[in-house]
Amino acid sequence: MDYDKALDSALKRLHDEGRYRTFIDIERRKGAYPNAVWRRPDGTEKDIVVWCGNDYLGMGQHPTVLSAMHEALDATGAGSGGTRNISGTTIYHKRLEAELADLHGKEAALVFTSAYIANDATLSTLATLFPGLVIVSDELNHASMIEGIRRSRAEKHIFKHNDVADLRRILQGIERGRPIVIAFESIYSMDGDVGPIRAICDLAAEFGALTYLDEVHAVGMYGPRGGGVAEREGLMDRIDIFNGTLAKAYGVMGGYIAASAKMVDAIRSYAPGFIFTTSLPPAVAAGAAASVRHLKTDQSLRDAQQLNARILKMRLKGLGLPIIDHGTHIVPVHVGNPVHCKMLSDMLLENFGIYVQPINFPTVPRGTERLRFTPSPVHDARHIDHLVRAMDNLWSHCALNRAEASA
Repeated sequence: MDYDKALDSALKRLHDEGRYRTFIDIERRKGAYPNAVWRRPDGTEKDIVVWCGNDYLGMGQHPTVLSAMHEALDATGAGSGGTRNISGTTIYHKRLEAELADLHGKEAALVFTSAYIANDATLSTLATLFPGLVIVSDELNHASMIEGIRRSRAEKHIFKHNDVADLRRILQGIERGRPIVIAFESIYSMDGDVGPIRAICDLAAEFGALTYLDEVHAVGMYGPRGGGVAEREGLMDRIDIFNGTLAKAYGVMGGYIAASAKMVDAIRSYAPGFIFTTSLPPAVAAGAAASVRHLKTDQSLRDAQQLNARILKMRLKGLGLPIIDHGTHIVPVHVGNPVHCKMLSDMLLENFGIYVQPINFPTVPRGTERLRFTPSPVHDARHIDHLVRAMDNLWSHCALNRAEASA
């Protein structure tokens, strides 16, 4: 086997399809976000504005978070020193889990190194805890949920996206008495649409199923304390297991589940993805706890973020751009071609100092490639105006190129 040739072939396919992913070297500067510096491969630098970050509320720069991290770093050092079972549990981890349990109105929470690992480890372990388990999953669930379900080896069924009638059809076909988990999301990050949480909970009650809700793109962002869409809609008590992240609205790193004490204890005791992984550094746990605590009371950041999202959507729609608008903070602009999507991204960066990564297959289906903007409270009117003018300029240019190519 010519391994190098096989690797060359695999990478060439990505380049030929226009979906080879490139990383740009950016330097975030404390207190300046969303402004940053792009370090080009030739060593030169360019000032840029980050428009695709997941630090939705700018909490990665918040003084409260940084102070908590400095305090923990000075007190404990850099790393946790081991897995949670072997010297890796500190007061900072316990405080964080207490904050998260309180956030979702649950008895307990369990912190993982990422929300991806939390989904994968938890969903893959549920079949061990509930023999004969059937998992019913929304077709647009995140890759981490798909992977966890696959590794569980449980019987699985996929229902059409946000289609409650199709979910009912599937549930009716499952033998009564079998354990069932319905896995879905509150906000689907590629289009920004919202899951029908109440209707799914009603079906779960009717068919005796557990509910597993991924609130990764909603925690910190929605609800009076940032508990997510389920909190906003008064449905937290109807969700059996929450999954969330500390790396988006909370601006730090890590993921978690929140559930009953028994459920959390069982996952903690059986999930290899938790048992055999070094725990978060204490400073990271401290910063995350401070961020969660702060956003339980700071509605102003959520309001400012939502206002900026509405303004950006309104102005891009005014240009006639194909905006996908489901009323959430995600602002996707549909491009529909990987080459054009990458070209727009490159030109925004080089010509206008605007950084937004193209979203291509397999993150989204072929033909639905897009640019996804994530406005935050720290994007100001000048940032928005600059972005809108750049998109107006480049969209017309790309439309002309598309027309010439098809002629």
